[in-house]
Amino acid sequence: MTILRAAMVGGGVALVVLTARSIVGTLIVPRGLSSWISRAVGRVTRAPFVFVADRCTRYETKDRVLAPQAPLTLLALLLCWLGLFLVAYTALVFGLSDIGLGEALRQAGSSMFTLGFDTSRQADVTALEFAAAATGPLVIALQIAYLPTIYAAYNRRETDVTLLQSRAGEPAWGPEVLARHRLVNILDSLPEFYRGWERWAADVAESHTNYPSLIDFRSPRPLRSWVVGLLAVLDSAALYLAIAPSRAPSEARLCLRMGFTCLREICDALRLSYDPDPRPDLLLQLEYAEFLGAVHRLEEVAFPMERTPEEAWAHFRGWRVNYEGTAYALTARLDAVPALWSGSRRRSAAVMAPDRPPDRLPESPDVTHPPSYGRFKA
Repeated sequence: MTILRAAMVGGGVALVVLTARSIVGTLIVPRGLSSWISRAVGRVTRAPFVFVADRCTRYETKDRVLAPQAPLTLLALLLCWLGLFLVAYTALVFGLSDIGLGEALRQAGSSMFTLGFDTSRQADVTALEFAAAATGPLVIALQIAYLPTIYAAYNRRETDVTLLQSRAGEPAWGPEVLARHRLVNILDSLPEFYRGWERWAADVAESHTNYPSLIDFRSPRPLRSWVVGLLAVLDSAALYLAIAPSRAPSEARLCLRMGFTCLREICDALRLSYDPDPRPDLLLQLEYAEFLGAVHRLEEVAFPMERTPEEAWAHFRGWRVNYEGTAYALTARLDAVPALWSGSRRRSAAVMAPDRPPDRLPESPDVTHPPSYGRFKA
């Protein structure tokens, strides 16, 4: 065996091991074991979508451009794995036989894709052909089996994001959650609401770190986003605890804890940096004037308050420092809908406030009754 053929055998074995490890870590092991292969494919696939999206002026158009990116990344990853295995088996066949590189590629491809139009009589190469014939269908089958898990987790996530539309508006905004519950006198439903979102955050933390491709899957409607929805829920809980601590349900604290834990674990999966133990007196990116606007919104609906805005601000800031940085990093990374209190994006975008339905009565269906609100101006 020549030095070239020996090197090809060594390289082929190494490439088989690396590719198999990537497949096992991505599709089989229930843990976020990302490989350089999956990360590289994700970056390469994402780049052209981001390039086009950054040149769109309307957010709805940008969302439509970015929507196919995550599913196509899964397809690109499958093609990459198959291509790497094909290269690896070509190198092995070439190294263990006396045929040329083109013929080795022909034999490896024939075996791997079970076409059977070209085989070898050599015993060691025949064994490789059997291995290649098992590899191709196995990789495809594993990817197909992976899809139901992905879409089941996606559907669980989006169900609660859709339900949030009636409680927080679209796009979601934390103070709107409290205002709407007070407006229709259902503040007593908030404990169950926060309990459900605590479990939702735990589910998302588990599924999106085990299967990181889920992070980039966008909501079916452009003005909805899982990360903006979670941020709105956390802001509503922090605001409730800040302005009315004795009335706020204990479930709000538990939801906050699980919520910022979820955001941190997802940032870990994406390798985004954050402060794991921020001081409660750190400055926020959210400004005090914006906080006052939210307090004014709650005053309009006579929300019960126990603290002045100045007193509540310090407590709200102490809660928000735990999740503002991670939430803003994710909204920017995912190009989420530019909702109120959701940070900046890569390209400047007009901030969208939640639309509010008109309050009409049966006896006067053409009249909008107070309290009635147009688009909130931050």
